[in-house]
Amino acid sequence: MARVVLGRHYELSLVVCGDTLSRRMNKKYRKKAYAPNVLSFPLAKNEGEIFLNLRKAEREAKVFRLAVRSRIAHLFVHGCCHLKGLPHGKHMDSLEKAVLKRFGFRDTG
Repeated sequence: MARVVLGRHYELSLVVCGDTLSRRMNKKYRKKAYAPNVLSFPLAKNEGEIFLNLRKAEREAKVFRLAVRSRIAHLFVHGCCHLKGLPHGKHMDSLEKAVLKRFGFRDTG
């Protein structure tokens, strides 16, 4: 999924974390005090890092009545889109849907 969004030569690190680390990273780098579900940090033109909060994804999946696997896939693709420089909007939404569909997931919003 990352290769489809970011390209073959992108160097990506994925950190699977919980609420504590995601809240700390969000506060330190975005000055926000909540635990987000995913954070993306571009480090260079072809290098970045995603922090995926597994606990939050599990809670959201339950609330939205989704498979946890589907929610995690959506958040991962969402984080990749941000690393590509895309803001929230129609273009990001359509790319997310296409990538998820390609890998056998339905869009989970």
